[in-house]
Amino acid sequence: MQVEFDRDTCIGMFQCVEEWDVFEPDRDDGKADLVESEEREEDVFVREVPDDAEFDAKFAARVCPVDAIVIYDDDGEQLVP
Repeated sequence: MQVEFDRDTCIGMFQCVEEWDVFEPDRDDGKADLVESEEREEDVFVREVPDDAEFDAKFAARVCPVDAIVIYDDDGEQLVP
């Protein structure tokens, strides 16, 4: 499972930060950061979701008010949102 985070879309509500500890607030620019991720394209970051964090990852994606977080299964199919 993989998480994709569009940082440009993020509006800094930080709900993801409350739901999954791989998101951290960057209060200087009012956006979240996805830790230990790699930048796939400009302002789009990805990382693998550990098996024990699948629920947290899905929940973080569901609570994002602007759908800046997308979860994909191992076959590349979108699961959330």
